[in-house]
Amino acid sequence: VPENATRESLARMMVGRDVLLDVEKKPAQPGTVVLSVFDLQVQDEREQPAVRGVSFEVRSGEIVGIAVVQGNGQTELVEALTGLRRIEAGHIRFEGVDISRTTPRHITDLGSSHIPEDRQRHGLVLNYPVVDNLILPDYYRRPYSRGILLDEEVIEKHAREMVEVYDIRTPGIFIQASKLSGGNQQKVIVARELAREPRFLIANQPTRGVDVGSIEFIHKQIVAARDAGAAVLLVSAELDEIMSLSDRIIVMYQGAIMDQLPASKATREQLGLLMAGVHTEPVLA
Repeated sequence: VPENATRESLARMMVGRDVLLDVEKKPAQPGTVVLSVFDLQVQDEREQPAVRGVSFEVRSGEIVGIAVVQGNGQTELVEALTGLRRIEAGHIRFEGVDISRTTPRHITDLGSSHIPEDRQRHGLVLNYPVVDNLILPDYYRRPYSRGILLDEEVIEKHAREMVEVYDIRTPGIFIQASKLSGGNQQKVIVARELAREPRFLIANQPTRGVDVGSIEFIHKQIVAARDAGAAVLLVSAELDEIMSLSDRIIVMYQGAIMDQLPASKATREQLGLLMAGVHTEPVLA
């Protein structure tokens, strides 16, 4: 690595073009409450408390970032919000509808999208082709199906559009998802979840293990979803990602909320201490 290398020059060498490392976004214009979480309590696989009395809201047109070190309850929180894990107490409301004890499909049907933290285990069916992975949440409804029959022409047209719009590098739409690079696998998930024009988006570690160019692209798409009016919950252990994308930041430690603060007032040092369980001086909104 050259002695005078910068973040920008290293990214340029890796990708072959200038990369926007700092996210450009307009100030948020939060609207109505989309997701409301009150006193949520969730257990892990060992039946030990993983989420401890968590309460927060996410409004349309804003990105709320959860800054958290891996293993501090974020996985169980996201699974509870998506209907994949039973909650022990508290409630979750989606635009006023109680979704505390409903199914993942019902939550999806209400207008929620989910970029999972493990793309290969939970985001894709690896032995399915790209074309099928792009419609997984919606294959059973129009325009992709007519009764019990799939409309292959519509499905293939949709896939080709997604490949072009989201710059998915693939030899073709019938290639198995397992054959794609990690960054392009992630783009398939991002394309699928954002093309649904969700009212609520959970982006859980959305750029983990992807190349610099794909990180830039995914960040732009998340901001575009916010600007289109979606409520976005971003979960990440990457402080740069949390600080550059979020409008508000929630810090979790051992399953509880340490603090909630405006992203514009947060510092790296303050967030790092909170993520380690150390209380800091309160930040004025």
